[in-house]
Amino acid sequence: MQPIVSISNLSKTYASGHRALKDVTLDIAHGEILALLGPNGAGKTTLISIICGIVNASSGSVTVAGHDIVADYRTTRSMIGLVPQELTLGAFDTVWNTLCFSRGLFGKQSNPAYLEQLLRDLSLWEKKDSELMTLSGGMKRRVLIGKALSHEPSILFLDEPTAGVDVELRKDMWTLVRRLRESGVTIILTTHYIEEAEAIADRVGIINNGELLLVEDKLALMHKLGKRQLIIDLEVAVNAVPDTLVPWAVDLSAAGSRLTYTYDPRNTHTGISDLLQAIRAAGLELKDLKTTQSSLEDIFINLVKS
Repeated sequence: MQPIVSISNLSKTYASGHRALKDVTLDIAHGEILALLGPNGAGKTTLISIICGIVNASSGSVTVAGHDIVADYRTTRSMIGLVPQELTLGAFDTVWNTLCFSRGLFGKQSNPAYLEQLLRDLSLWEKKDSELMTLSGGMKRRVLIGKALSHEPSILFLDEPTAGVDVELRKDMWTLVRRLRESGVTIILTTHYIEEAEAIADRVGIINNGELLLVEDKLALMHKLGKRQLIIDLEVAVNAVPDTLVPWAVDLSAAGSRLTYTYDPRNTHTGISDLLQAIRAAGLELKDLKTTQSSLEDIFINLVKS
């Protein structure tokens, strides 16, 4: 199946000489949720802005459903909804008029029933006649999502959609994103919240210094790059790791009461059984055992550091 968004060797160098993107190539499948992770200045917003026609690329190409974003910009732009980072809303217009105006900009016929359902989904229906300046920051963020969806796009870009909103609202938005995906909308979001990607994304892309370091299925990424650790709490603290345990490269806590063994769960022989036998042979008494697995945050930090 043809990807709904196809990015090929995309680069962007600003007049200042800053190279924000470096030969980014990426295909985005129809109906998926792709999370783009990266620190500030990594190039996430520049990438989205180019696809949405806000910023011109220095080189490379982008197609949306087979249409070039430059040659067929009217077609591609009508297929895209964008929720920007900034709360870019007027002050005196109402919620309802804002969505109606945004829909009209794309030449869409009036559809009050659709807009009503959209506002209800965003928990904004009771605020439809409220002036924008009277809304809280979280409500304004919902209005931005409503604006982006007002013309019924098939692709939705969310640039830091939950920045500055409380945890409850963030989870409400995750629910909305899942519902949109179920209706066939392709969603690309940038986020600083690792748990956001972990909770809702199908695939994860990691960008740093303008380069796309990897794009991987979320679960496959955590399986491939995630480490597991066996945490062994001792009944009696020790001053040093016994020589017989050196082959397992275990780490001893500063207090001397905990051993940590890092292993790859993909290996058929993890060494855990042999390690436990060696611990008993060394005369150490076990108090507790538990295993932990690297989170997406751990993987992200390690990739960006390298």
